[in-house]
Amino acid sequence: MNPLQFRFAACLICLFVVVSCGKEDLGNAPIPDDYEEQIREFYENRRASLTAPLGWMRLAGMYWLDAGENTFGDAPGVDVMLPEGFGLPRMGSFVLENDTVVMELADGVSVLVDEIPAGGKVVLFDGDINPMVNYGTLHWTVIQRSDLIGIRLYNTVNELADRFVAFDRYPFNLDFLVRARLVPHPEPTTVGVVNILGQLSEVNSPGRLHFSIRGEPYSLIALEGGARMFVIVGDETNRSETFQGGRYMYIDYPPEGSDITIIDFHKAYNPPCAFNAYTTCQFPPRENILPIAIRAGEKRPSPEYQAK
Repeated sequence: MNPLQFRFAACLICLFVVVSCGKEDLGNAPIPDDYEEQIREFYENRRASLTAPLGWMRLAGMYWLDAGENTFGDAPGVDVMLPEGFGLPRMGSFVLENDTVVMELADGVSVLVDEIPAGGKVVLFDGDINPMVNYGTLHWTVIQRSDLIGIRLYNTVNELADRFVAFDRYPFNLDFLVRARLVPHPEPTTVGVVNILGQLSEVNSPGRLHFSIRGEPYSLIALEGGARMFVIVGDETNRSETFQGGRYMYIDYPPEGSDITIIDFHKAYNPPCAFNAYTTCQFPPRENILPIAIRAGEKRPSPEYQAK
């Protein structure tokens, strides 16, 4: 064998090894010894977060403000209608000017602003300031979604949240605990993500996750999610079994010196808008709608807990 033939043969062997190892790397992941405890803890934390005093299930309203004065209270005819019997008939107004919100309380009305008693005029939002206001069982704060600024209202009195004890979810299936390879984008990349209001935002993406299920290759675009990657995924079960708008997952970055991580679809969870209509959930990018039924993780909530 001449040198040229030797080098060609060596290249073929290397290519075969790389491809073979790649396929082996992306098979099923090993089950941790404490996996049952991990899943139990994951869903207990999910339940506690969802039903917390300021959890998603206790949202009681979302009111987009018009420029100028927006009256609020629990009397008919106000702009921001509080739940009847939980506020005062006319508590004051929210004044929106130049992306700043000032709460002007009526005479004799007092609230807590970040646990401190307050009355009169209070700046609720100016880009830097965004406190939580409390009156009885009601809590509210300002939210901004692109060009929309509004009031997000919570009520700690919520019988539905009080009796929520467990999620409808699929039983364990090893097919959906998989190894994945993170392939970084060759240059800084953003992904367009649409929310339930129809607004499009560009979100930074660290790369694409490649994996296989039952020997078939798939991939998901990851989004930056703080210390972990955030993935919004859709699949064939969204038609009738899981939430129509897809599900969320957080995935660890690969450890240093590796490009391999674990995707556990048993931790795919419903976005807040599956349980409450007063939310602004994001939907999966088109590239993240998988042509397979991922029967793992949370199912669509039972009818009594679904967003109305």
